[in-house]
Amino acid sequence: MSGPPRRPRPAAVALLRRLTPGTLRGRLSLVALVTATLLMVVLTVAFDTVAQHRLQHQADDELRARAAAVATTVDTGGTAVRVRESAHDDLLDAHVWIYAGRRLLEAPPAAGRLTRVAGALAGHGGRRCVTVDVHGPLRLCSQPVPGARSEATVVTALDLSPYRNSADTLLLGSLVLDAVMLACTYALTRLAVGRALRPVRTMTDQAAQWSAVTSEERFGSIRHPAELARLGTSLDAILDRIRTLLRHERQLTGELSHELRTPLSRIIAELDWWQARPRTAEQTRATHRVIADAAESMRTICDTLLEDARGGTLTAPGTVEVLSALRRLTETADLPGHVRLTADGAALVAGVPAALLERIVSPLLANACRYARTGVAVRVGPAPDGVRVDVVDDGPGVPPSFAGLLFEPGRRADPGDGHPGAGLGLPLARRLARSVGGEVVHDPGHTAGARFVVSLPAG
Repeated sequence: MSGPPRRPRPAAVALLRRLTPGTLRGRLSLVALVTATLLMVVLTVAFDTVAQHRLQHQADDELRARAAAVATTVDTGGTAVRVRESAHDDLLDAHVWIYAGRRLLEAPPAAGRLTRVAGALAGHGGRRCVTVDVHGPLRLCSQPVPGARSEATVVTALDLSPYRNSADTLLLGSLVLDAVMLACTYALTRLAVGRALRPVRTMTDQAAQWSAVTSEERFGSIRHPAELARLGTSLDAILDRIRTLLRHERQLTGELSHELRTPLSRIIAELDWWQARPRTAEQTRATHRVIADAAESMRTICDTLLEDARGGTLTAPGTVEVLSALRRLTETADLPGHVRLTADGAALVAGVPAALLERIVSPLLANACRYARTGVAVRVGPAPDGVRVDVVDDGPGVPPSFAGLLFEPGRRADPGDGHPGAGLGLPLARRLARSVGGEVVHDPGHTAGARFVVSLPAG
């Protein structure tokens, strides 16, 4: 019965982790070294096999050449096989056996057990070779004598020690060459990977020095390889998104400060007025109502801005009767009495919440009252795709050179004109209108003052 598979021992895992390089350069070098080692092992084994086969083939050729030389001394013309004497008989007799059929005609002195091996080869007939180990490796081959009317066979033997030594020398040389090549492969891989990763190290140092908000330096402005160039482009896009998010965060903070200033000023003014001298109970209740309305307005402002900052569309859609909402806005806001509100149609309903309508129109109305000379006109009328609100004043108007920068956060045509403001009201009004499918634009054709047009979807 087999049990659950064994898990690696913690000590072995820890040892493996210690042996694994911790850097990408070391790991790539190790992978290259292991791959090259496997390749060298395969090539070395194949080379050694081919070398041994080639040396054995040379030994067999040598044996066949010696057998052919000995066969010239064998006389098969008569009725019996006879060995003729030659001038180099001593050389031919060394490791040579001559058989007539199975009968041994001549054998080298002190052949011993080799004679039995030679006899077995001659008995099988034909060309055969075998390797034996008798005080060293020997190769024996049998070859029939050509043209013999009676079966005559010559068996020759050859010492394979020189061939084996050559094979061992070749193997040792290939191993040394493999070791040198592996060392060079590892060194060159580390050098090449180090040079390839140098731009990454440079990019890391640059990222630590640069500021995502204030610095205009980018990775894409520096020449890199194609792969790192794509990485640099991606990092630049991330930096741009971070800078945009931080800019939006600062903008949201400024918008909150700008929008909360008016109700907060009302709360402070009411508290100062209430503490200036004793008040009746009715006056105290009136002060409490004003403070509660201002606090509710602050809460609405915060909810509106935060909801818009979270995703672009408000989570509390609704409808509002535009004329009544604007009438309430002109009555409760700190505006002069010369604001004139008119409507081109009764019961015009916009598809936005009442609080959002107030937040859109309030900055336009505040700016108009701030710069108007004699009066401000607010007109409500139908539009082809919803409701239109015009806010018109008879002030100096918007300078033509500043019209393109009118809705950029923090920009004012004349910061030293003596009027308060941070240049955030108009951008906030446009952003809130666009979040519900509306728009806020400036009418450049209106020359007698300034006209802003608010377009809202129908309810």
